[in-house]
Amino acid sequence: MSDQLRAAASPSPARGPAAPYDALLLLSFGGPEGPDDVVPFLENVTRGRGIPRERLKEVGSHYYGFGGVSPINAQNRELLDALRKDFAEHGVDVPVYWGNRNWAPYLDDVMREMAADGRRRIAVLATSAYASYSGCRQYRENLADALALLEREGAAELPRVDKLRHYFNHPGFLQPMVEGVLAALEQLPEEVRAGAHLAFTTHSIPTAAADASGPREGHTADGEGGAYVRQHLDAAGVIADAVRAGTGLELPWRLVYQSRSGAPHIPWLEPDICDHLEELHAAGAPAVVMVPIGFVSDHMEVLYDLDTEAAAKAAELGLPAVRSATVGADPRFAAAVRELLLERAAAERGEAVERCALGRLGASHDVCPVGCCPARGARPAAAGADSPYA
Repeated sequence: MSDQLRAAASPSPARGPAAPYDALLLLSFGGPEGPDDVVPFLENVTRGRGIPRERLKEVGSHYYGFGGVSPINAQNRELLDALRKDFAEHGVDVPVYWGNRNWAPYLDDVMREMAADGRRRIAVLATSAYASYSGCRQYRENLADALALLEREGAAELPRVDKLRHYFNHPGFLQPMVEGVLAALEQLPEEVRAGAHLAFTTHSIPTAAADASGPREGHTADGEGGAYVRQHLDAAGVIADAVRAGTGLELPWRLVYQSRSGAPHIPWLEPDICDHLEELHAAGAPAVVMVPIGFVSDHMEVLYDLDTEAAAKAAELGLPAVRSATVGADPRFAAAVRELLLERAAAERGEAVERCALGRLGASHDVCPVGCCPARGARPAAAGADSPYA
């Protein structure tokens, strides 16, 4: 373990009360929980894009191969339990709710529940660690939609929602992944371990969306990826450094992409993981560890795109390949969420705050500025400088 991670990974006590917050919302993507759910779920995900139902059935084949069940909801239940356990053990008397964008429990329903329970100041943790439209701004748009619905339904008082900062470089997110890589290396045959390559994988997004990710002043127009790519590279570098410190091995690494879903004529971030495996094999790499750095848990993109599709490609090539674990409901991640909540609460109270972050980029902003991860269209977004629900 690197000295930086070793120091940051030590458990820390609760840092004061969570006031002004009276609830934490775990906000996630959602997924089907049976074969009959698959197409309706995909209709929710793609609403407004005019994708035919027959095409959605084809796309749903990944889910049908797993009984029509995405593991993401079960994994969120585990994380919910871990958060509640951590909060209770550290005297953080804040209830934790859970809502999804695209499947039950739906965000709209959970916002109604929180409002009925009298929650007036809600901190939100999205299960996406990085800056991008789909990983941040779209969640904020969904929050604005839910608040607008409460307003139309005549709510006497709308709760205020604040999204917790990006946690891609928090030690509670990175340290479990470091240990996952070390464990994955041990699964490789000893004779290829020292020459293994690390393939850090994340969801591909259109290059235009990547270039416009993060605050406006950091946007690019050269395909370099704005905050989305920078943040992934920074987190990958921290992990690679810690793996080197833990093994004494200088393992080559690269950030690669997976799960592309857009039209072929639109440029998306590359290389794809399967193309990268072919490149590694052609270059004589003896083995590879796939590190799903862009994903909080082992949901469908990990189980299918890596454990099924990429694993099959590696087997076809004769390239030894293993996949490291995601963070999931690791207690250190639950502790990180608590720290993020208490950090933001202290900042809202006007107190000096020590923000925990590794790597070169430092802690992310609390409030998304105007122009941060701009919308595809003119839609209001909550929990930002441009929120109509301040």
